[in-house]
Amino acid sequence: MRKRVHILQAVVLALVALAAVACANIGSPEGGPRDYTPPMMLRSNPIPGAVNFKGKKVEIQFDEIVNLKDQTTRVIVSPAHKEQPIIRAQGKKITVEFQEDLEPNTTYVIDFTDAIEDNNEGNVLDGFSFAFSTGARLDSLQVSGMVLRASDLETMKGVIVGLHSNLSDTAFATLPFDRVSRTNSRGEFTLRNVPAGKYHIFALRDVDNDYKMVRTEDIAFLDQVIEPSASDFTSQDTIFTFDHRIDTIMTAVHTEFKPNDVLLSLFNEEFHSLYLKKSERQADNKLLALFSTTLPQMPTTRVLEPKTYNDDWHCLETREAQDSLVYWLTDSTLIKADTLRLEMTYLHTGEGDSLTFKTDTLTFAKRRNASELKQLEKAAKEREKQQKELAKLEEKLAKQQQEGKDVTDLEDEIEDLRETLRVKPVLLAIETNKGSAEITDSLFIKATTPIGHIDPAGLHLEIMTPDSTWLPVELPTMIASNQWDIYRRVAPMTLKPGADYRLTIDSLAVQSIYGIACDTVRTTFKVKGEEEYANLHVNCLGFEGKAFAHLLNKQGSVVRTVDVLGSYADFYDVPPESYYLMMVLDANGNGRWDTGNYSQHLQPEDVFYYHNPIKLKKFSDITLTWNIYDTPVDKQKPDEIRKFHPEDRDTKLKKEDKKNNQLDEEEDEFNSNGFINNNAPYSGDKYRDTKGGAVR
Repeated sequence: MRKRVHILQAVVLALVALAAVACANIGSPEGGPRDYTPPMMLRSNPIPGAVNFKGKKVEIQFDEIVNLKDQTTRVIVSPAHKEQPIIRAQGKKITVEFQEDLEPNTTYVIDFTDAIEDNNEGNVLDGFSFAFSTGARLDSLQVSGMVLRASDLETMKGVIVGLHSNLSDTAFATLPFDRVSRTNSRGEFTLRNVPAGKYHIFALRDVDNDYKMVRTEDIAFLDQVIEPSASDFTSQDTIFTFDHRIDTIMTAVHTEFKPNDVLLSLFNEEFHSLYLKKSERQADNKLLALFSTTLPQMPTTRVLEPKTYNDDWHCLETREAQDSLVYWLTDSTLIKADTLRLEMTYLHTGEGDSLTFKTDTLTFAKRRNASELKQLEKAAKEREKQQKELAKLEEKLAKQQQEGKDVTDLEDEIEDLRETLRVKPVLLAIETNKGSAEITDSLFIKATTPIGHIDPAGLHLEIMTPDSTWLPVELPTMIASNQWDIYRRVAPMTLKPGADYRLTIDSLAVQSIYGIACDTVRTTFKVKGEEEYANLHVNCLGFEGKAFAHLLNKQGSVVRTVDVLGSYADFYDVPPESYYLMMVLDANGNGRWDTGNYSQHLQPEDVFYYHNPIKLKKFSDITLTWNIYDTPVDKQKPDEIRKFHPEDRDTKLKKEDKKNNQLDEEEDEFNSNGFINNNAPYSGDKYRDTKGGAVR
């Protein structure tokens, strides 16, 4: 009997231990299927679509514990309130508490975009919104579309999209939106529960969170008035028997909301207030004037102090952006002066954003920090010490010579010390072509300080003949490579493909603006042969007017630009590599992409991408035909050069488990084939014909 009791106790203890282990390992069993299902709403107060709502708090219950990510920026409540509602996640419940009284007879929409996710797997409940009305009627229309960045067709995530029933041009800058949403990770948006009426639609990167445009923010607009509508259509689904006979035909009624294909091209007007940001003396011979943005006109300057100076007292350096000016002083009086005072007259932004002239007196003082002064003092003391030591050694040398002693070692010591104290001549460091040169390269000379003079007689260019001898080549006068570069000169000549060149630059042939000359330089380089390159000819169709094309590398950077002449963009002598193609419709013919302007109703210039990479091989000549409207605009840019890849966590997890056949198809409430219907005629206006027909 006692033995049975012991056995029973052992069994009970084992069961307790198993229970404890089970309790300590709460969670999904290892190896089980991953949860892809986002949270599901079970109930709410008020119910979805409720009318005559009188409260100030909304509660939404889900089937699992939920989290809110960045709710202050991702969740949008419209119409907007001055005081933002308090939005919280508590276990399986989300609450929205309004801090102000709700407007009467108004449909409210709480758009959670992609802020809700489950607690365990992070599955996102994308596109979830909750609507109710404080009146007897719930508005129910919708407007959908996409926001792309105009300059490079990147999808724009987290951008505000809003509607204005006030059709005045000033509404965008003075009034908050009537109805607001935000783009998801794919740049898509849906404005839900919109009242019937006529609207202007806008996109806005709302930096100051006031739902109104300021000129420095990224914006997009559609010049057309849109009028939301809804229509019903039916679809049929057939159920077959196991032997492939028709069992049941089911008919369903669906509602289509239009417009559902609005394309908004986001741009920045590139408006910046123009003002002088700072002025400083970077070195004894360098003065900097830095402006906030591009200067439309060069300032005028006049030296006030010192009073005496040369007319050509400086060499001006700027850069392509023309927002900074460096004055290289060439007058020794100005360089030595401890303090300089200049009078500068320049354009700056005044009242009403207009440009007016302003005159400032700028003071430039020599500045040395404690460390620099300490080093200078230390160097001076060291030199003084060496000079005294040299004097003693020379005195000792003279004495020993009189005594007839061997002074060889002493003379060597004195010579070493003299060499240390001797002021070395300063040489101008230059570089030029060497090694291998591309067939499109120019012969160049580049210095470390601004070039003042090049003596053509001191430059000698030779080419190697078939019998391996060097033959002189006539070298044209070297010129500035562009209007901004004061360090570089190029020879206006074409180098012979496959040829070996030798360039000799005599000492003193190249001098800086300070008269510092170069040492002798001799270099050889070989130009690559034509067989090392490819030619690409692109027959561009579907547009009229001027255009230019960019050839892009694997990083998406521009490596070559050509005008489209007739319908062809020709790229000659391109190094073999994989490239991408981009085109800009150059409406004003200025050779660069231009942004838009809202007050002028001017859209940014249209940009298009060839949807596939182009692989060029050595010694190949390729021609391809490209109709720029063949591929929908949102599908054009190749994924390899996209900066933003709209892939959420759910998609990544599905890819990881694809081998386990657990990949589910994602529902796409937008047109997965892109914005353009290839079977419909296209007028060339992507803002009006995003699906081959006018936006209504």
